[in-house]
Amino acid sequence: MNVKDVIAGLGALAQEHRLAAFRELVQQGPDGLPAGVLAERLGLAPATLSFHLSQLSNAGLVASRRQGRLIIYSVDVGRFQALLGFLTENCCQGNADLCQPRPGVRAGGCAPTGD
Repeated sequence: MNVKDVIAGLGALAQEHRLAAFRELVQQGPDGLPAGVLAERLGLAPATLSFHLSQLSNAGLVASRRQGRLIIYSVDVGRFQALLGFLTENCCQGNADLCQPRPGVRAGGCAPTGD
């Protein structure tokens, strides 16, 4: 993933409604949700949600597919994993073993050293 794509992804997520929509879609997994159901769950007008979903889609984080009369949105898991990979590729000075979640350490945080 190049820096331009990372900036687009992070920029798309840097808004309250888009972040909420993305998180809801992450929870749904590959099945996704119809746009109307997502709008209802988030308490957003359909037109407002459509705008936000287009921003996430333009950043490559969300995909859509037609199912009959419905448009189903889901997270592009590969793209999301690439974004996370870019952000964590140098975690803990490149020692990936230290970046694994451990008891008593917040997920994604480096394990304490020494002491």
